[in-house]
Amino acid sequence: MSAATTKPRVLLADDHRIVAEGLKSLLTDEFELVGLVEDGRALVSAARDLNPDVIVADISMPHLNGIDAMSPLKRDNPEVRVVFLTMHRDVAYARRALEAGAYGFVLKHSAPAELGLAVRAALQGNTFVTPDLAAELFRKANEKDADPLAAVTPRQREILQLLAQGKSAKAIAAALDLSARTVEFHKYTLMESLGLANSAELIRFAIKHGLVQ
Repeated sequence: MSAATTKPRVLLADDHRIVAEGLKSLLTDEFELVGLVEDGRALVSAARDLNPDVIVADISMPHLNGIDAMSPLKRDNPEVRVVFLTMHRDVAYARRALEAGAYGFVLKHSAPAELGLAVRAALQGNTFVTPDLAAELFRKANEKDADPLAAVTPRQREILQLLAQGKSAKAIAAALDLSARTVEFHKYTLMESLGLANSAELIRFAIKHGLVQ
């Protein structure tokens, strides 16, 4: 925690401005809001510059979704504490978030009652999962219903998200500093490993699994 303030420092990441403003009003009495960003790449950059005590982030964001942002966030700061705030009620998202290293998973409709609890838990090194999902999450913890995204690399996820956002291979190559041929290779490798027949199925898969809204 910063020595310059008695309030824990929170960085907020959400691409919906109205939602973000509402979250600010929930947090400002107890926490110092040090920044607000609207996409995953900006989140990684801001976290590096601001070194917040806790990050509160949406999952579905442009450029890099919140869960996939965990890898560069943890590379920059292995002790980073992230609480995800999302509309996704599927327990698979909560499982992926926790496996990526998140400290909290709160549904947006529960934010008024639960967001402060989750941030305080993260500050204490504890994990908070919204009660609506916690029972199901822990009941399924030992089941073998494997996450189909588990075998997808971070780079492939990034490319898949951009494809699902309507970007061409050429545009993705420019954005990620890759060759178009490399992007196409990742695309067809993804289709083969996921058992998908074409680009349309790949995009539907990305939407189904929360890589885009």
